Amino acid sequence: MNRRTFLTVAGITPLAKAAARRRTEVSIQNDQFFINGKPTYAGRAYNGLKIEGLLMNARVVQGTFDDLNPATRAKWAYPDTGKWDAERNTREFLAAMPEWRKHGLLAFTLNLQGGSPEGYSKTQPWENTALDPEGNLRPAYMDRLARILDRADELGMVAILGYFYFGQDQRVKDEAAVKRAVANATNWLLDRDYRNVLVEIDNETDVKAYDHEILKPARVHELIDLAKGMQKGGRRMLVGTSYGGGTAAKSNVIKSSDFLLLHGNGADDPARIRRMIQTTRSTEGYRPMPILINEDDHFRFNEADNHMMAALGLYVSWGYFDPGKSDYADGYQCPPVNWGINTERKKQFFGKLKEVTGA
Repeated sequence: MNRRTFLTVAGITPLAKAAARRRTEVSIQNDQFFINGKPTYAGRAYNGLKIEGLLMNARVVQGTFDDLNPATRAKWAYPDTGKWDAERNTREFLAAMPEWRKHGLLAFTLNLQGGSPEGYSKTQPWENTALDPEGNLRPAYMDRLARILDRADELGMVAILGYFYFGQDQRVKDEAAVKRAVANATNWLLDRDYRNVLVEIDNETDVKAYDHEILKPARVHELIDLAKGMQKGGRRMLVGTSYGGGTAAKSNVIKSSDFLLLHGNGADDPARIRRMIQTTRSTEGYRPMPILINEDDHFRFNEADNHMMAALGLYVSWGYFDPGKSDYADGYQCPPVNWGINTERKKQFFGKLKEVTGA
């Protein structure tokens, strides 16, 4: 090895090494998702319904959770230690991922500002955000996120990565900082060559709790366009945003998005799910593109007509949201989370998922 060759090899950065070994790339063709050039669940149908090309998913947004507010941090303590531990939370998340994948779960939603750790909250005094007031990325959060995205890449899984969550967005100080956060997060993904990530600008853009106008329905497409306009090596991220339960996507978001994210929360009514999807597809700007429900807290998996089956019947991917209060034995939303398939509800979902996908 001559000196020049030695310097070239020795000078490879950890980021370059990571990029060189990426295994999983998500892409879109018309209304289908592909992984590494092949449609997801290739050839699969279930009870006459096409499953090929869908992206079945679960909301597990607290995978990088922490609380920087000392007044509320103790709320999330593990029962066996009496303390909250962000590193333990991520380690146990990582340990659970292979079992999710074995049951046919190809995607999961994370968020840089998490989600309500109480399931549903009127106020959110805790501070759980990877974004500082200036829109910079907090290293400890991003290190935990990198470990999850790396493991997903190894397992052939896709992460739907949200940037903002209502109740925490106000911790980013102004619109300039919001734009800076979008640019920083998107550059972070591109610099590390993550190809298994779909970007969700904000969770439920139409929720009135958002402070910044640019995160609200009338203007959120500006941030979608900002993220889409960023490239590295000719490659860009696939970008969209989500709406609250039962709300159809609006024209400005449809026109800017690569895929559409809808939510099924609210009334337990499969007919409402069908109307939401049909309205979205009839809205100006719609063209063949994937639609995902990536949050739905209705189950009844043993019944013929439920929210999951309503979505699948219209060729829409479905996502499991289990907001149950946690004592380390309940849902996936409330810390301290048991990330295993440890409750009857989780077992019913993953069992149905395995049946639908033929995992």
